[in-house]
Amino acid sequence: MRSVSGRGCAQGLAVGFLLAACAADLLGTGSEGLAWPTAAVLLVGLAALLWPADRRPFWLTPQLRTAVPALASGALTAGALISGQAVFFGPGEVAILLSLLFVAVRHCPPRWVLLCALLDCAALLTLPVRYYRSLHGDSVGFLAAGLALAGLVAGLAGYVRSLDYRRSVAQEETRRTERLAIAADLHDFVAHHVTGILVQTQMARMMATTRPQDLDPVLAGIERAATEALASMRRTVGVLRDTGPDTADRRPAGDLAAVDDLVAGFAGPGQKAILRRAPDLPDGVPHEVQAAAFRVVQEALTNVRRHAGDATEISVAVSRTGDGLEVTVTDNGHGAVQLPDAARGGGFGLVGLTERVTALGGELHAGPPATHGWEVRATFPLP
Repeated sequence: MRSVSGRGCAQGLAVGFLLAACAADLLGTGSEGLAWPTAAVLLVGLAALLWPADRRPFWLTPQLRTAVPALASGALTAGALISGQAVFFGPGEVAILLSLLFVAVRHCPPRWVLLCALLDCAALLTLPVRYYRSLHGDSVGFLAAGLALAGLVAGLAGYVRSLDYRRSVAQEETRRTERLAIAADLHDFVAHHVTGILVQTQMARMMATTRPQDLDPVLAGIERAATEALASMRRTVGVLRDTGPDTADRRPAGDLAAVDDLVAGFAGPGQKAILRRAPDLPDGVPHEVQAAAFRVVQEALTNVRRHAGDATEISVAVSRTGDGLEVTVTDNGHGAVQLPDAARGGGFGLVGLTERVTALGGELHAGPPATHGWEVRATFPLP
């Protein structure tokens, strides 16, 4: 609030100074009977500078705002030369042209920046000709001072424009990173449920002829997995359509507590899923570590369905090792799986897991354990 009120106060002081300077210009020209042309130029310049941004018509572009007042000032200077009559200029018009130069360098489209800036500089530097009708004496000093001021203002505007560009690039990169993270969420959550639907559908087809009386639990599992997949997709698509400051709060998330439900709902007919959680887990594990641990378990269980459909025992262990957290998922499958090749995945899940784990300073290992089967183990350092 303080920064906003301070900015508003500074803007009010700048506008007050500009109006006072323009009033001084009009007082200076009033004695010579040529106030109305100067007033017209000042009015055009003030309108270009002070027109509220939220009320500007679409055609009032930065190039029009900066070029028209400069042309009006140049026309007044040319008229003074043609008529041979000295026309006073003052600090108001100088301040307006410098301000328009700043607007031109900062806001004009790239192909218009040079032209609009040159027009404002030319109008500024030819002001002495309007009064002295030549470049000598005092006009040379004004020309030197005008060049220095124009260079300072243009340099400052160019620097601010570069900051604006860097900010826009950083924002775009942030959006891109966020969308990539959301895409990883979509893979982690939806692929897990869809793979379960596929496996349970195959079971249902086999049981339809041999054990039709046992189909109801399998069909219920398919229904539950489909509902969870649709909910995850709905949340993710909603976030993609409106990525904002609260995006992280609306993205599908998981933690160590959610691992219980994940393991409890995993086992199919003939399978046993066991969760071993160490009692000495520290309190206050960072949320990002919990989310990464959840994703490790989720991806490992999805890979069991894809590549080890014959596994009868799946073990998930969450324990403390030294100063870190260790998550291990093992199965006793032999790799006998009947899923279509298109449903087995291309290994991108483990690649994403590796990136997620290493980004937190951890390590990920995937490979066969001492006995048969497969093991995925991730370790995370804890503060």
